[in-house]
Order: sequence, then C-alpha cells, then structure tokens
Amino acid sequence: MADPAPHLFQQCVASLEVGGESFTYYNPLKLNDPRYERLPFSIRVLLESAVRNCDNFQVHPKDVENILSWEDAQTKAVEVPFRPARVILQDFTGVPAVVDFAAMRDAVKRLGGDPSKINPVCPADLVIDHSVQVDVSRSQDALQQNQKLEFQRNQERFQFLKWGAKALRNMLIVPPGSGIVHQVNLEYLGRVVFNTDGTLYPDSLVGTDSHTTMINGLGILGWGVGGIEAEAVMLGQAISMVLPQVVGYRITGQLNQLVTSTDVVLTITKHLRQVGVVGKFVEFFGPGVSQLSIADRATISNMCPEYGATVGYFPVDDMSMVYLKQTNRDEKKLEYIEAYLKACKMYRDFNNADQDPTFSQIVELDLSTVVPSVSGPKRPHDRVPVSDMKHDFQQCLDNKVSFKGFAIPKEKQSGAIPFTYDDKEYALNHGSVVIAAITSCTNTSNPSVMLGAGLLAKKAVEAGLTVKPYIKTSLSPGSGVVTYYLQESGVTPYLKQLGFDIVGYGCMTCIGNSGPLPEPVAEAVEKGDLVAVGVLSGNRNFEGRIHPLTRANYLASPPLVIAYAIAGTVSIDFETEPLGKTAEGKEIFLRDVWPTRAEIQEVERKNVVPAMFKDVYARIQDGNEAWNNLEASDAQLYPWDPKSTYIKSPPFFEEMTSEIPSLQPITDAFALLNLGDSVTTDHISPAGSIARNSPAARYLASKGLTPRDFNSYGSRRGNDAVMARGTFANIRLLNKFIGKASPKTCHVPSGDTMDVFDAAVRYREEGQSVIILAGKEYGSGSSRDWAAKGPWMQGIRAVIAESYERIHRSNLVGMGIVPLQYLPGETAESLSLTGKERFTIQLADDIQPGQTIDVKVNGEERTFKALVRFDTPVELTYFRHGGILNYMVRRMITA
Repeated sequence: MADPAPHLFQQCVASLEVGGESFTYYNPLKLNDPRYERLPFSIRVLLESAVRNCDNFQVHPKDVENILSWEDAQTKAVEVPFRPARVILQDFTGVPAVVDFAAMRDAVKRLGGDPSKINPVCPADLVIDHSVQVDVSRSQDALQQNQKLEFQRNQERFQFLKWGAKALRNMLIVPPGSGIVHQVNLEYLGRVVFNTDGTLYPDSLVGTDSHTTMINGLGILGWGVGGIEAEAVMLGQAISMVLPQVVGYRITGQLNQLVTSTDVVLTITKHLRQVGVVGKFVEFFGPGVSQLSIADRATISNMCPEYGATVGYFPVDDMSMVYLKQTNRDEKKLEYIEAYLKACKMYRDFNNADQDPTFSQIVELDLSTVVPSVSGPKRPHDRVPVSDMKHDFQQCLDNKVSFKGFAIPKEKQSGAIPFTYDDKEYALNHGSVVIAAITSCTNTSNPSVMLGAGLLAKKAVEAGLTVKPYIKTSLSPGSGVVTYYLQESGVTPYLKQLGFDIVGYGCMTCIGNSGPLPEPVAEAVEKGDLVAVGVLSGNRNFEGRIHPLTRANYLASPPLVIAYAIAGTVSIDFETEPLGKTAEGKEIFLRDVWPTRAEIQEVERKNVVPAMFKDVYARIQDGNEAWNNLEASDAQLYPWDPKSTYIKSPPFFEEMTSEIPSLQPITDAFALLNLGDSVTTDHISPAGSIARNSPAARYLASKGLTPRDFNSYGSRRGNDAVMARGTFANIRLLNKFIGKASPKTCHVPSGDTMDVFDAAVRYREEGQSVIILAGKEYGSGSSRDWAAKGPWMQGIRAVIAESYERIHRSNLVGMGIVPLQYLPGETAESLSLTGKERFTIQLADDIQPGQTIDVKVNGEERTFKALVRFDTPVELTYFRHGGILNYMVRRMITA
C-alpha cells in the first residue's frame, strides 16, 4: 500500500499502548464530527480507509466528507474510492491473474517500460484450493487418490504458481491440500486488524470469488470482485464504488432445538431477496446476533451473493474475539485488535441498542420462526420448508418449465426405471437422489452442522439404516480442521459407513466437479427422462451447474444431505414416512436420529479446540512433499511453453499501443445470442467438465489429448484458447434463437445453427461485429473473470440487458465491453426486437457516466434509447483504454 499522507489528516493520528508496545493509528473520532457515531459500522471502515489513504490523488478530502455525509449521500449515487488492505485469490481466478501479470510484464517490456513494476503492491493471499473431480468415492483412500490425481493433472499449473510466488513480491501462496479459500481465510488468513510497521488499521479485502463475503462474519469488510478488478487493486488502484445504502437486519429471539444454521441462512436469503438488497450493504444487529456463533455468522455472510447484497456484515464483538482465540490467533494480536477497535468505536455490543447506528431501512427476523428448510430446485433463494418438500416437488413436476417447474406430463410422472448395479436390482423415479454431497465453504466451516451430520450418521448407522450404493456420496471439508474434529468426536467411521468419505478439500460437487454418475444410473436417468436430484450443502444450484443429469438440485444442511441420501428421494414427508426400516422391520423416522442443538454444542465444546487449528495451519507454512518438490523458473519474465495446453500468454495486449485509442462505433452488429432473464456466469463462463463434443474438446484433441486428459475448465483457466471455446458452452443455456436449452446459436445471415464459439469465429471472418441481447440480472452468480474475458475473445463489443449483476457489469467494463441497459419498462419484447436485426451503437468522445444514447436498428429504420452503464468516471477511463489491464500497462510505462 502507498504510504498515508499525514499532512492531510494529521489531527486524526493517535497513539495506543498495548502490552508494552506502542502503536499509531488514524482515529476517525478525532474528526470531531457527530455524524461518525451514527454511521453503520461497515461504513466506518470505508471512512477510516479514506482518512488514512487521503493523498489528493486517488483519495481526496472531499471523499472523506462524502462518506461522513452518508445519511444524505447514500441515495445520490455518490462515488467514493476504497483501498482494501489486501486481496485474496483462489487458484481458479488466481492462475488467470498471475497469467495476466506475466503477460503485462511482457507488454511493458515491449513498449519500453520496466516489467518489474508489474508487481503486487496490495498484499495478496493466493489459496490453491483447486480440486479434481470426485472420481473416487466410498473408498478408504479416496482422499489420497484424489490428491495424487490433483498433482498429476495440475503439476504445470502448480509450477506456474510457484513461479508467481518467486517473481511477484508481496504474494503469499497457500499450497494445495490446505482447504478451501474462504475457510482458510476465516480460520487463518483473516487479520481483523492489520499491523504494518506499528500502524494499526482494519483488515479489509476484495477477493476473486463472490463468496469472499464469508469473511464479513468475523467483522472483516470484504466482498467479491472480478479477477480483472482484483489485479488492479493488487497494483495499487483504489476501487471506485458508489456509496451504498445499508440495510439494517435486526435479529431477535432464539432458534428451535431442531433448527440448523443452514435453515437460518436459507430463510434470510429468501427474505432479503424479497426485500431487494442488490448493490446494498446489509449489516446485522440486534440481541439475536449474540445467539449466533462466528461460524453461523460466516455461513450467513457466505450466502450474501445469493441474496444479492454487496456485503452481509457482522461487526466485531466479544464472540469474534472468542473465535480468534479458539482458532489459535496470537494472544498479543488479540490485545491490540480489541483495544484498537474499541478506541475507534468499531467494536460492537449487540445487546446494547444505544450503539445501533442509522440505517437506510430496517428489516427483522425472529429466530424462533425459522424452520428446517432446503432451497431449490434451481435457485438458492427458492426456499422450501422441509415439511412441504414432497408437495413442492410434485408441484415442480406439474408446473411449466421455469425456476420452479419441469412440465412433466401426468402420464410420465409415475413408474420406475429399473437398473442393475453391483449385481443388484434397483429402480429410479422422478425425485430419486443420485448425488448427495457435503461440500463447499458454505457449511463446512461450521462445526455445528458438520458435527450434526456426524451425529445423525452415528444414530442412523446404529439404527441399521444405510445409503443405497449407487448414490454418489462425498464429503469435501473446507479445511483439515474439520477432518480433525470429526475424527476426535468419533463420528468419522459412521460417516464413512454411509458413504461420506473425505475426498478432498475444495470446490467439488458445488462447482460441477462431481465426476460421472455410475453408468447404469446415467442410463436409467436418460431412458426415463427423469428429474433426478442432487442434494448438497453448497450455496448454488443453478441449472447445469451440479451435474448434467441432475435437473433438480437442492441446497440443504449437512444433516439433511445425509437424511435425503438415506431416504433415496426428495419426494418424502419426513413427518409421516420413515427413512427406512431395521432388520426386524421397525420403522425409523428422521426424528428418531436427528440430533438437537444441545447435543451438538456439547460435542463441539469438547472437540473443537485451538490445538487443532495450530496443528493444521502450521503445515501451511511448511507445505507438503509434492508441493515442495516442484521446480519453478526464477526468471522475471515467464518462459511461456508454446506446447502447453494449461498456461498460455493471453492475446489481451498483442495489439496494444502506448497511445490511448479513439472510441470506435459499433456498426451494423449482429446479435450473437438473444438471452432471457437470470443468465448466470455459470451459463456464460466455462465451468465443470469439458464435454467431449464441445469446441474446447475438439481443440484439445487437435493437440493430441485424449478425453481422459481433458481435465476441467477450472484447471485450464490459464489457457485462453480453451476458455474462449468454453464460453457459452453450458448445456442449460437458453438462447431464444434456438428455443431450447443448448450451447448453440443461429448465425443470422445464413440461418445455420452452430456452437456459439464457431458462430463467433464465422462472424469475425466475415468482418462483422457482434453484441448480446439479454434480460434481467444478466451475469448473476459467481464473480468469474472469464465470463467477461471469454465474450471479449469471441468478439462481443456490447451487451444490451434489462439489468446486471454488479460484479459482472464491472468485469465487462474492465474488458472494454460496453454494458447498455434498456430504459425502465422497456425490454427486447416491448421494443419488438427479435435479435435478428442489426444494431449500431455510436459512442461519442464526450460520453459521460450514466448517459442515455441512441441505438439504431437496421440502419436508420428505427431507434431506441439505452442507458450506458459506465457508472463512474474511473470506469469510463478504463473503457477508453480498452480495459483496466491496458490502463495499468500504460500507467507503468509512463510512471
């Protein structure tokens, strides 16, 4: 970080004596402004950063005043800068970031600059949490086999990251096998308060995954940005953001003994979706917060992207300090963390209403009203009470195709499809569970639900219940600590007996890496055109994400994942129907094996101890044998291997000049795709396995690879040739040109139907520009940089949508793609656009943020107006340069 400029706010500099040590800090209270103590705690973090970093260049005194004036400014689209304390990367986006840095170094050298300037200024933590597909399950050595496969398949990527660790200063790399990025961040990397050369300031961050928000549960302000924006922050750029409204979420009451934190999360997710918090901060307060552990709070914060807010923030309180001690944080650090936050009035007592700040609006939840719940079958905010599950699933079968419908004709809803597995006869129906996974950072950071799952497994096994062997079951914890306390509490053997073996640490089923279903199961699903089901403890269940053959996917707590696995179907009423029977024929109901919160808390108190965290995270610094044995180049410039199918220098800077190019009009462009509402980054960005009949597969085959070596898109994010071909390759993509879910489009001039990538290539060869038409919430879901990079490589110049997800819109700007938005009340349909027209978009040199411009259709035939979604002057500057990375290269040349 750049040194603060004390001459601007010298009056705010203060000293603090803690444990015999002297510290300095910037205390916003010394502004002597009564507005400070009315600010939400999350906004206080923004203010402190502005005061400390005020340099009259990136941050101005006016920015400090704007943040202090939050009560008045929050509804006026006031732009403010924010300089986070650090950046966190997971390797899915960390690899492209390092690839871009390597390519930027090449570009700077080509243009006559010093390539060593392309180097992180803001501290960067990169966690290698990549995981292979769950090809192995129900095996005593599943973990070892998967980790061995991980190194075999990803050795080149890991070597590249080791180069990055050497070449790029101020970057910490957490080796593979340590855990998932968000849990490692919560348990180990989170500082709460930074100490840089004796100066204290709040920990804050941005991360390259939308679920970076999980860290808000520990009182650390952070959210997800695209990899493109994260790279700019690493290079010392402030984030330009609109000062947000802050919704106060007041929690009261106590949870029922049979309710889990997952049920709270799904309840809050649906509630806040209904309230409407997109682009806003949510800050939790009220006496009920004291009833929630840090793990509970982190689970709620993790789901922030699913309820649409920028952050879901819990200020630091006594519970936070207990957690830091439990997770083996240094005792001396704990002393200055608490003293500093109290001195700045950033430390919260949730039972003291006098500390309640002013909020934009307040909504409330009484914890006693929460009931056991799941969410699905296609979206994380479509909550279903477990008591209604059987009826709700039946309605989904009946309903027309939608987020809550499959349109299965009545005559095809009954009847079973028989199949043979391991020489035994089974049958599948609509609603049959074929994947059951305890996975993802959402729940595995939370000992209460993980131990709850273990206790349920123990009771189920002791009652004689089993899981059918054809169901693909797996357990992928967020860190080694989970393995530790599951073993210490004695529940691991019971989890294994039901098929929930530990298969690795990282994103697996939750990101589509579930691996193939058993062939007889896959054949039965396809033969009966069944709505087969995946049940997982993740945070996203969009169509096509979990597995191509699970049309319905439900998010559930880990105990419920096991319960539905035992039942073998989601079409069950747990109140009236048994999970199964004992050998003697006795019916066993879910209530017979469900552990209470009191039982779980007792086991947690005995078995989750600081020594576990100390032992597990000590290994991070030492690495492991496979990682330590990897050799990596010491060169300042990366020695690109032209034969590599994993790491490739991207084309982003190949035609770049040192001068800023003039704005070019988009003339007579064709629509490459005509899309509807809620097109997610899962639909846009390559994810999961590489289909054998896809353009990416054909490319890899041309390089001599066989399908068994294709690996996943996630593993190949450092190769733009693969990723461009995988963009819009999701089998659940619903393109209006095609009229059904398919990764295809229509080449408008010829009428030919083809893969999206192939159509893009054809347009380029014909010298034609292309755009995209879309509906509401375009780009919702994970903050994937390739959801913007891929379209850029396909030649897409602009997107016209009804609305955008925040991060994706920013990423489009960051790649030089124009985000346009229909005026309120207007849509492609209301404007009678079929998508087969030609579109001309004239961007004037004097264009301004938020300007309305004309879009001409078919020459001069007709015109409609659209809003240009460059929301800030900084975004417009990035666009003029052709993208944020080009801007940074030019800065490094002239600096």
